[in-house]
Amino acid sequence: MSVVHRRLLTAFVLAFVAVASLHAAPTPKAPPRDDARWVATWTASPEPRWDGDFALPLNLPSSLWQQTVRQSARVSVGGERVRVMLTNEYGTRPLVIGAAHIALAGEGAAIVAGSDRALTFNGRPSVTIPPGAPMLSDPVDLNVVALGNVSVSLYLPEPTAPASFHWDARQTTYVVAGDQAGAPTIKPDAMLTSRVFLRSILVADTAGTRAVVALGDSITDGNGSSMDANTRWPDFLAKRFAGQHVAVLNAGISGARVLRDGMGENALARFERDVLSQPGVSSVIVMMGINDISWFGTPLGPKDEVTPAEALIAGYQQLIARAHLHGVRIIGATLTPFEGALEDTPMKGYYNADKERVRQAVNRWIREGGAFDVVVDFDAALRDPARPQRFLPAYDSGDHLHPGDAGYKVMADTIDTRAVFGSP
Repeated sequence: MSVVHRRLLTAFVLAFVAVASLHAAPTPKAPPRDDARWVATWTASPEPRWDGDFALPLNLPSSLWQQTVRQSARVSVGGERVRVMLTNEYGTRPLVIGAAHIALAGEGAAIVAGSDRALTFNGRPSVTIPPGAPMLSDPVDLNVVALGNVSVSLYLPEPTAPASFHWDARQTTYVVAGDQAGAPTIKPDAMLTSRVFLRSILVADTAGTRAVVALGDSITDGNGSSMDANTRWPDFLAKRFAGQHVAVLNAGISGARVLRDGMGENALARFERDVLSQPGVSSVIVMMGINDISWFGTPLGPKDEVTPAEALIAGYQQLIARAHLHGVRIIGATLTPFEGALEDTPMKGYYNADKERVRQAVNRWIREGGAFDVVVDFDAALRDPARPQRFLPAYDSGDHLHPGDAGYKVMADTIDTRAVFGSP
């Protein structure tokens, strides 16, 4: 081949490569390196869907498809930059998020004008989350005030079973057809009382914020409190800590137990995810065990065995040891009164005298055992002095198991905020 032919061939190859590069898919711009300290300001513990033979209704659609889900949350501490953690932890198939947005929440399904921000994931506006995994968004600038409400909207373009959810949100979730993740307001086609795929909201922290996690069951989750009102006891505690650079994270799951799965994984299994891995965590308040004691003999746990006080105490001791291993202060809360609980429901039998004896033994150990760093006596704060195995009527939601709004406020007021972190 002559020199002229070689030169022509080389020029042709270079021209072909140049043209091909024009048509190649552009490489997404990587987000800038972020060295901020991030702290969780809100969380909802994920749980897996249960089968249709469980005693409580799921209250979820079997699938979401080409629909937008809008969920609101009240944060504890504020910040000028935010990130969102999504979850597919209990999914068996990849979860496709076609679009995700965060904004300041307005009334109902509306957002505050001008506050909408599109979320990206490694620079991309959509993301596929593998089964079993969480997914953290890139940071976005959004000025969120302490105790402010934000709205997270997710567009689901493919048929999607809500496999990872939070059953008892005490907050309305809005569902609408099409991609309306950035819409100023939506007219929902359906409303849910559960959360789907939303695990945490984080803020960039410049003030050395510390986080306290409330680990519990339905009494921590807020069952019996008013819908869309943020009157769970961790909500009231967040108000007490306002202005002190303390995030309060609610890791309650209705129906949760220390030793057994059922509605969510047992506390020993989820302690790492829901407590120890929370960014900024310094303390945890544990109030859980009444479902371990009381599901036996009810439709909730027809095959359960009786849980003795010794087994429950051993579970607490494991949580205490693991918290201390990570330098986390652990506060134990006594189990609240429950005589007459759910007696007018299909769950009749939730309370009996033998179960009450177990509760008393557990509470005695919490108060006197010296294993927890601090003890909060919710039992003493809520019980009726004339009949201490029952709630004081003013604090009872009406089902004799869960406090109402007034009872939840009393619980938060009972906590010595100085002792939560060991402050003098």
